[in-house]
Amino acid sequence: MTLWARYDMRMPMPLSPDLQPQGPTFKQDVQLISLVSLAHMMSHFSQLLLPPLFPWLKDDFSASYAELGFLMTIFFIVSCAVQAVSGFFVDRLGPRPILFAGLGLLGLSCLGYALSYNYWMLAFFAVVAGIGNGVFHPVDYTFINRRVSASRLGHAYSAHGVSGSLGWAVAPVLVVGLTLAFSWRIALLVAAALVFAVLLVVVLQRQKLDLPPVAAPRAVGVDKAMDFLKIPAVWMCFGFFFIYAIALGLVNAFAPEAARQLHDVPLSLVAICLSVYMLASAAGMASGGFLAVNPARSEKVVVTGFTLAVILSLWLALGQVPAAAVPVLFGLMGFVSGLAAPSRDLLIKSATPANASGRVYGVVYSGLDIGQAVSPLFFGWMMDSGHFQWVLLGLALMQGLLVCSALSIQRVRRDPPALSDA
Repeated sequence: MTLWARYDMRMPMPLSPDLQPQGPTFKQDVQLISLVSLAHMMSHFSQLLLPPLFPWLKDDFSASYAELGFLMTIFFIVSCAVQAVSGFFVDRLGPRPILFAGLGLLGLSCLGYALSYNYWMLAFFAVVAGIGNGVFHPVDYTFINRRVSASRLGHAYSAHGVSGSLGWAVAPVLVVGLTLAFSWRIALLVAAALVFAVLLVVVLQRQKLDLPPVAAPRAVGVDKAMDFLKIPAVWMCFGFFFIYAIALGLVNAFAPEAARQLHDVPLSLVAICLSVYMLASAAGMASGGFLAVNPARSEKVVVTGFTLAVILSLWLALGQVPAAAVPVLFGLMGFVSGLAAPSRDLLIKSATPANASGRVYGVVYSGLDIGQAVSPLFFGWMMDSGHFQWVLLGLALMQGLLVCSALSIQRVRRDPPALSDA
């Protein structure tokens, strides 16, 4: 019997293998999803604190866009390493203490950014932020997969994704608004206070986050614990998130500025483009939760969403777009991308063996961090060289590769290769 067959027999879809025998109530599901989503919002919030401040940091620290982009590379490389490892700790220790540590480190990094007086201090606290950020996906999906009832999984993934998009949407508006009113240091101090406030909320509500670690038999060794790495769909999902993250890094850091240069968009609208994208993405995720109720159509939803995103990116890159229409196109792109997100998470759920949520999500989502680490370096060089159209064409290319990747995941899941029992 192949590894895939053994794992598939014990994990029928769409039922969750990690659910507790007694089904949680609607109220318990809502409480857990709300707390996990609130914490997840701070993870995404921390990822977009520095990029909107690049114009100010560029002047104060005499740094190029490539150097500032390297701060995000540091952040995501560290986050990737931590994410791949933290899943094992989540499975071993339980997700709650890891969540508290992650939020604490994010708050500390925001405080450190605000107090930095040279580039290398910013780089050091980017490391701290990366460590904190790296724990969230293994923690969050372990909570969701083990505690949320199967009938509400699609909506749980939707709420989780919406919270991330809201974090991305809030960050640029908050830090740019406070920077214009006061200074970028005040903006980052306020960001630190917000993260610590969320930490206080989840600590006070810690009883609702009670989840014991996975009880693994003593006879199970390292080889058995790593068996999930032999499942092809796990690595296909990793590749999908790597490509997705490159596109996401483009949108977060450079696409609004590239569109401003190509279409003479007023500077005041640049941050709005990003916030509109993230808010529309949140709306798309909320709608996508209803589509994700049926796992059989996951691949079709993902392919359709990103095909439409390709068309919108090409329009921004090659079309004659009035300045006022640019935020609208960003909003449409965010909505169709967000629509696919809950179905994307169901794809990963279908590749997750029993009691291995932390490990699988740690590995798969490390692709997200690697992609966001690579993106600022390459496309930061394009920005410095004035190749603004190339940046948006690169975004369209990455979205097109997502379509191909989703179709590949579909093929691997339907016709998995035989794996030996050894």
